[in-house]
Amino acid sequence: MTASTQSGVTQIARTGYTWLDIPDEPDFARLRREVGARLQAAMAEQGVDALVLLGNSNVMYATGISWPLADAGLSHVERPVAIVLAGDEHPHLFLPFREGAASESGLPADHLHGPVYLEFDEGVAQFGKILAGMVPVNATLGVDELTGSMRRAGTALFPEPPVDAAPVIGAAKLVKTIDQIACIRRACQITEQAVAEIQRSLAPGARQIDLSAEFVRRTFELGATTNMFDSIWQVMPTSKAEGTWTTTGDLALPLLTTEREVAQGDVLWTDVSIAYHGYCSDHGRTWIVGQDPTPAQQEQFDKWRTIVDAVLAVTKAGATCGDLGRAATAAAGGHKPWLPHFYLGHGIGTSAAEMPMIGTDLGQEWDDNFVFPDGMLLVFEPVVWEDGTGGYRGEEIVVVTEGGWMPLTAYPYDPYEVSGGN
Repeated sequence: MTASTQSGVTQIARTGYTWLDIPDEPDFARLRREVGARLQAAMAEQGVDALVLLGNSNVMYATGISWPLADAGLSHVERPVAIVLAGDEHPHLFLPFREGAASESGLPADHLHGPVYLEFDEGVAQFGKILAGMVPVNATLGVDELTGSMRRAGTALFPEPPVDAAPVIGAAKLVKTIDQIACIRRACQITEQAVAEIQRSLAPGARQIDLSAEFVRRTFELGATTNMFDSIWQVMPTSKAEGTWTTTGDLALPLLTTEREVAQGDVLWTDVSIAYHGYCSDHGRTWIVGQDPTPAQQEQFDKWRTIVDAVLAVTKAGATCGDLGRAATAAAGGHKPWLPHFYLGHGIGTSAAEMPMIGTDLGQEWDDNFVFPDGMLLVFEPVVWEDGTGGYRGEEIVVVTEGGWMPLTAYPYDPYEVSGGN
């Protein structure tokens, strides 16, 4: 951590969360109770009587299970589904297999069910009968995703058109409990330990896919429960003209990991994520293979640190996405220091990237109207780029507090040096 980061922790120690508040291991029973209460409150506030959840991260949030497939599960017919009923402290969980994940949910036996196959017409018809037996007639029903078969079923599945479940789930997810923060911090610690071992062994000739294999193996040895996405060890071009063509004319990120061997002097933008009992890390740094940064590359890192420090200086409960975007843009000399198809920052929880998204095509009005509450988590990932260098990208995770912010990230910036002024 830099001196400014350490001073930030000292300044907010009297308010909000502190390191002493966050347990080394979460109390999972308390986590499930508090998440259930927040979900029920969000349903009541928005007048929703029942939720049908298909999205993996939403099911994990509502039920407390861990799901090993993550993004890969989106294309898999056997995935968990949840039904949340207003006034019922326990969600109903439908699982392809009941061992392991079901036991950690703590749900009573009458709320654990076998699989439902919502990608098939027959499965949807059977699910419709289940739903009719649970949800009262004329109830307001929210759904987060619809398969093709669910859409074809129409009123046979939903007599009244369902509402979007995203506002309910989003409202409940926004502020994290102390046990959720403990999970995310542990996910970050696992990630950082595995990444440190990989970075120490990084040398010319290493294949990108071998780095991914080493990362996944080591994180699961350390306690990870899910690999969230295909690890990124992207070799950045020295100029846009030499890079992958994109429709926007900007840098291509991310690109799939391949059998490519990294070479001396390659600039790697790394991005990895695992989950610990359903809650994610999100880790990014810039590495140079086999050598130290050039003066120009070090200068880019210094600029990146200046941008991050400017953003952190205005980060606190009551600030807006717009406040952070303006601070970053001013520190970058008047231009937005993030890729047009990405963002300056985002939330994190049961997804590696969840709301709010800062600086997206949702627009400036949306950014200016999104006010940060105490206990929200943010991931900052600005980008600094100039032709001829490969650029710099990194990620920092903080907890937003009444007095400012608290870091959850502790990984160094090697091979770049942090100057005493930052």
